[in-house]
Amino acid sequence: MSSSAGFGAGGTSGADFGVYDGFARMSIDRSGQPEAFDAIGDRYDEAFPHKEGQLDCGTWLADQLPPGSRVLDVGCGTGLPTARQLADAGHSVVGIDLSSSMLKLCRDNVPEADCHRLDVAALESSGLGPFDGVAAFFSLLMLPRDEIPFALRALHRQLRGDGPLALGMVEADVNDFAIPFLGNSIRVSGYLRDELRGVVQDAGFDVVGEDARAYAPASTDIPPEIQLFLQCRRRP
Repeated sequence: MSSSAGFGAGGTSGADFGVYDGFARMSIDRSGQPEAFDAIGDRYDEAFPHKEGQLDCGTWLADQLPPGSRVLDVGCGTGLPTARQLADAGHSVVGIDLSSSMLKLCRDNVPEADCHRLDVAALESSGLGPFDGVAAFFSLLMLPRDEIPFALRALHRQLRGDGPLALGMVEADVNDFAIPFLGNSIRVSGYLRDELRGVVQDAGFDVVGEDARAYAPASTDIPPEIQLFLQCRRRP
């Protein structure tokens, strides 16, 4: 698993973080998710040292936009590699995450990024958007399956025109499933690749590129995984 816990709000109800249009507020449960990533801190990057697939997809995203574009990094984590990569490409990066430790690391690693402790369910009411592009690498997998389409639609509404979305997920047929993760427990969801493609398309995006990578984390307590990277364009 490779995630920066972009949405955790452990011990706090979704009511405190806003809600998508049409999604049941009481269905939002982030309990325990950010605390796990607060405890993990910079061990996350040590466990996932090789991120070629994410870097390649991030390069695609950066190249779609003129320098100075506003790009949202959903679940920015430590800021490495994506926020750093986008900033180095000349873009204005806005990062959201709900792990305080991860946000501190992101601010240290990418001081020019504008980082916020924010749940994706509150994105539309936050006033941060709209954006020219969005990166969401291994953050939507922290949501239950019922919520993922609402998150994608919220991102769709926050993108301008036919703006690009770079999405990273782990291929897995699971829903809100608890797994051990670097000495902690997190809950994850996933899809098989055909179903993931359908969910993304139903949310208003065209999938214009796709890549799958076998990945073996450096940590022995995390099993190997298949990482899926989708290059998407918003349908206006």
